[in-house]
Amino acid sequence: MRSIWTGSISFGLINIPIKIFSAVQESSLDMDMLDEKDHAHIKFKRVNENTGKEVTFANIVKGYKVDDKYVIVDDKDFEAADAIKTKTIDIQSFAYEKEIESIYYEQPYYLEPDKGAMNAYGLLRDALEATGKVGVTSFVLRNKESLAILKPYKNVILLNRIRFEQEIRDTEELKVPAISKKKTKEMDMANKLIEQLTEKFDISSYKDEYTAKLLKIIKNKAKGKKPAKTPKLEVVHKQSDDLLNMLKASLEKKKSS
Repeated sequence: MRSIWTGSISFGLINIPIKIFSAVQESSLDMDMLDEKDHAHIKFKRVNENTGKEVTFANIVKGYKVDDKYVIVDDKDFEAADAIKTKTIDIQSFAYEKEIESIYYEQPYYLEPDKGAMNAYGLLRDALEATGKVGVTSFVLRNKESLAILKPYKNVILLNRIRFEQEIRDTEELKVPAISKKKTKEMDMANKLIEQLTEKFDISSYKDEYTAKLLKIIKNKAKGKKPAKTPKLEVVHKQSDDLLNMLKASLEKKKSS
């Protein structure tokens, strides 16, 4: 793994030098874009809209439009905006993880202690584990300020980037049924079905089966085999109004399986 950010965690008066590594990787197949006629690779170029000539990445700068003119912003400007946050993951407070809604979670990263930081890193990790709390932090990654939480994961400290409140869209425009607190036979039956299907969560039991099946189809096509006929699936927009009978049937199906 290659680190994507270096800096330090600020924990009271303690400074913990760390490196950040991406904690996830894509499981989907890496597809290339090809010309339908001769299967040649499709390439995307950075082109000057005035001259039509290609511009190398080294000669590209970032600009912000002010009064129909661009102000060029360089690395020094980004760092000057908040020099501390560009190199520091500042723990602002601690909280219980259950208080943070899942919609806020965005991207996980592994943190590795840098030289001389083993003891302080281990202390923070173990203290988070003992208290059952997470550190709420802010830092700047790729010229964008982010909120994040720090939490122990196995033997490392995991940094999970979370969204700001203003990044979450309101739900008022969505047409959904009102929340009902009435106890009905349907609700009782739904609760029983949920209870019947409840089991201890084990992430290892879930696999990316779609990608595996797609890869099998690709390999068969490479051997000249035609894929099996795809069954036609349709979304059912109208279901029986008798939810109670449908729930009962679902419970019986689970019992017999």
